[in-house]
Amino acid sequence: MSEVIRTNLRLTFPGGAPLSHGKAELMELIRETGSIRQAAVRMDMSYRRGWLLVDELNRMFKQSVVETKHGGKSGGGAALTAFGEELLKRFRAMEQHTMKALKADLHWLAANASPQAEPGPSGADADT
Repeated sequence: MSEVIRTNLRLTFPGGAPLSHGKAELMELIRETGSIRQAAVRMDMSYRRGWLLVDELNRMFKQSVVETKHGGKSGGGAALTAFGEELLKRFRAMEQHTMKALKADLHWLAANASPQAEPGPSGADADT
């Protein structure tokens, strides 16, 4: 089988708030676009959903992950804080470490997976 089996790192914090690839992607897109709205659109979600995820991120930690600037003549915007940049860097590193640690097992699974296997509804990511 030539397709690669991927992992999705999901960290669940006390209280149940998750940190996974969906929030990491949102952070990357906020950094790239400077906007929660534009990041949400690029992820095919509503602005409200994007805003709620940013709010959840900011409440998960002692320091803010994303800071916002209210609109006006120059418009609003959003950016990752220094803490947010470090969080994103560390989360992406954890994903890489996980893939490296599981490499042999993932290779074995891929070699033994049925070629017609298709993902079911349980494959959806609940935090985005």
